[in-house]
This record gives sequence, structure tokens and C-alpha cells, in this order.
Amino acid sequence: MMMPGGRGMNPRKMQQMMKQMGISVEQIEDVQEVIIKTSTREIVFNDAEVTIMDARGIKSYQIVGTPVEKSTGSKVIPEDDVKLVMEQANCDEVSARKALEEASGDLAEAIMRLSKK
Repeated sequence: MMMPGGRGMNPRKMQQMMKQMGISVEQIEDVQEVIIKTSTREIVFNDAEVTIMDARGIKSYQIVGTPVEKSTGSKVIPEDDVKLVMEQANCDEVSARKALEEASGDLAEAIMRLSKK
């Protein structure tokens, strides 16, 4: 691990300094896959090396590898939104989910669409 301005510094000295500052670094062994999911895409690392840096109880994860990005094609609709539309429009889950997808997640629009039927 390199710290800013740490070029040419003895690795043992670097570890001592980090320990004094309350920082520890740990490599996670045998990582098979790392997936970062958003509502519209996934970033997958099949060759990931993962390091955890713990700085006084605050953990940061560093991922090194080759990302493969793919679109999920649709936005994930939260279950709470589906339940709210079901209650407000007095409909079943399938209808509520479909209306939310057609309305791009807009609750009011989904409820209005179902109320018109």
C-alpha cells in the first residue's frame, strides 16, 4: 500500500507509522467475484483483489481488477412503493408493479393510471 509522499520509504517504517495512526490493512483471500449493483447497471469484477483498510474503526474497501459493466435494463422498484400503490389503488401486486414500471417509478402517476381503470 502506498501512502502519498511515501515513495522510497522502507515498508517496515511505513507499517509502523500506519500502526501508530491506528490504520491496519488486510487483504481478503480467495475473492471469487465482486458485484456493484445500481438501479440500472451492474459492475462485475471476476478477477478482483480486495483490500480492507481500517482507520480507527472506519473501514474502506479497495477493489483492484478488470470491471465488466452491464445494463440491467430496468429500474428496481422498491417493495414499499409497490405496497403503497396496492393500498392506494386497491389492486394486486402484479398490477401495482406493472403500473410503477410503466410510470418509471413515479408513485402518483402509477396510482392515477390504476385509478382510471
